[in-house]
Amino acid sequence: MAVTPGGGPHREEDRLHPPSTVLFQGDSITDAGRDRTRPADLGHGYAALAAARLPGGPTVLNRAVSGDRLADLRKRWDTDTLAHRPTLVSVLIGVNDTWRRYDSAQHSLIDTWEHEYHQLLTRLHTHCAPRLVLIEPFLVPVTAAQWSWREDLDPRIQAVRRLAAAHGALLLAADGLLNQASRTAGDPALIAPDGVHPSPLGHRLLADAWTALLSDAPA
Repeated sequence: MAVTPGGGPHREEDRLHPPSTVLFQGDSITDAGRDRTRPADLGHGYAALAAARLPGGPTVLNRAVSGDRLADLRKRWDTDTLAHRPTLVSVLIGVNDTWRRYDSAQHSLIDTWEHEYHQLLTRLHTHCAPRLVLIEPFLVPVTAAQWSWREDLDPRIQAVRRLAAAHGALLLAADGLLNQASRTAGDPALIAPDGVHPSPLGHRLLADAWTALLSDAPA
């Protein structure tokens, strides 16, 4: 049995069997309008698109909550993540921590934010040792004011990259992916109308990248 640095064990049998329970976690980008009264509902975004392509018919859960910052995710980590004992976890969090700094003067320090994220992932590995996908928070600026958000968001993206390396996680480099797509499209609003929430095209690009990341990576 091999153990990735800072991460959970990668068993030889995992190479033969796809994950049995996949859990998507995060904020409104992942929530994507899911119906909270229906536990199996996956919303209308990249998580639902990616789930439809998973082989083997795993149980797929979406427990993202619109508006969440990392502190909010931390409060519900036990009930909405650990309690399900997932075999694969995908997390996208961070843009609301940046957003609230600029619209509500609620500033979370990057070092503290990274440490708390690290603690969540460490607890996850200790609890059930799933495969892990970390998705970078991203911003596709559609207004001049949003360019100033990069001062806060870029260090969070770098933190997620460090966390992915430390925890043996697959990393989806979403920020570069979607910003390149916006340049190709000629209009950032075609990818994320408000700069944060993806359009249907943006969600499809995320789902494509997420699926390719798992398909190309060793189990």
